[in-house]
Amino acid sequence: MANMVVIDTTAVPDHVRGALTRWLTEPAPGLYVGTVSARVREELWKTVTASVGPGMAVCIHPDDNEQHYTIRTAGKRRRSIFDSDGLQLVRFTAQDLPGPP
Repeated sequence: MANMVVIDTTAVPDHVRGALTRWLTEPAPGLYVGTVSARVREELWKTVTASVGPGMAVCIHPDDNEQHYTIRTAGKRRRSIFDSDGLQLVRFTAQDLPGPP
């Protein structure tokens, strides 16, 4: 069964953007939305995570859990997802501050 998927990217290589636009619509730069099967979603996410490089990506898709969706991330982000008793919550990490001179 096909479900909606949202993938948001920042600073990913052009070939990743091309792979995503084959299956999804890009309504804003780096934001991809579409309705695809779980298999296609997994293959797209594998492509993104394998090639994210210094960029970042987030994938949100429906799931059979308490929140009815799952969040996945790739790349180095200030926000990280953690599980708290079955709920996916967002944790902010401290920014890297320069040390004393």
